[in-house]
Amino acid sequence: MIDPTVAGSLEGTAHVVQIALTPVFLLSGVATLLNVFGARLARVADQADKVSGLLPAASDEERQMLGLRLDQLHRRSLALDAAVVLAALGGVATCGAVLTLFVGALRDATIANVLFGLFGAAILCTLCALVVFGFEMLLASRTVRDRIAERRSRAGVPADP
Repeated sequence: MIDPTVAGSLEGTAHVVQIALTPVFLLSGVATLLNVFGARLARVADQADKVSGLLPAASDEERQMLGLRLDQLHRRSLALDAAVVLAALGGVATCGAVLTLFVGALRDATIANVLFGLFGAAILCTLCALVVFGFEMLLASRTVRDRIAERRSRAGVPADP
């Protein structure tokens, strides 16, 4: 026969593991976001290297345009930095929520407030990271549109209506 206290303990432990898996899925999403943010940041860095490499041989007018481009890339990198920091904080809070679940189960203490705070912080940081990433995407798409309009103008091609 199975001892009822052991069975209850096993069921309780299994329940804690089940509950702890939910934040782990969020953590997986946060890790994916960080990967996307890192790839975007690498692209911005490559573009900044390319633009800054053109500066020495550029005319005064070109230098001014390249300087504006570098300013745009700088703003994008700042937006990505904020998104990375917020996503990382969301990941830290998610890990804290999982750890709190396990420590709370071991201590048999009421930890609902701490768990609520950590999970809430994880959601809030992830939400903010997505908002800042959206802002960076808007900056990037605006830059692409500006570049297309500039090339059309130089080539004497009329802009789209």
